[in-house]
Amino acid sequence: MINVTMTYKVYTTDTFEKEFSKLSTPDQKIIKKIFLQLKENPYVGDQIRYKFFREKRIKEKRIYYLVYDDIVTVLVVALGGKKAQKDTIDEIIKLFPEFRKQIENLLD
Repeated sequence: MINVTMTYKVYTTDTFEKEFSKLSTPDQKIIKKIFLQLKENPYVGDQIRYKFFREKRIKEKRIYYLVYDDIVTVLVVALGGKKAQKDTIDEIIKLFPEFRKQIENLLD
């Protein structure tokens, strides 16, 4: 039996990078480990409304990301807390087409 596993590429948005830079070094290390997980299995987090829209929790924070199986890519779009969770999710859903364009431009 041949076992072929695809490794996903993980990219981040500027919005995510801004929030990430404000975190403590230990929290940044945890998130970097999560990125390694996402490369191997992008479906490790909890699903949010759509199979490709997911979140992964770290303490009181949540990482929001989109999985693009057709291009074997994960786009990490936001980092937020529980208080703003609904607004963050609603905003990300509105921006689905923009995120798709952004990732396609990165891959060109």
